[in-house]
Amino acid sequence: MSHTSTASSSMDRWVLVNVLTEYTGYTDDAIRAKIRRGDWAFGALWRKAPDGRLVFNLTRIQEWMAGM
Repeated sequence: MSHTSTASSSMDRWVLVNVLTEYTGYTDDAIRAKIRRGDWAFGALWRKAPDGRLVFNLTRIQEWMAGM
């Protein structure tokens, strides 16, 4: 399942991978595999910050995990 919407809401919370691993229990490797496979849509669930680091939409990933 992947979200295709790229619009952000004020409820969105963008975090770095180390925070995402703490909140979800996914390892860094598992997160990167979800990106490679296309499970998580660019722009909706993850994107690159201006400094080139990957950031993740914690709100939407939690929804994805809940099957929403």
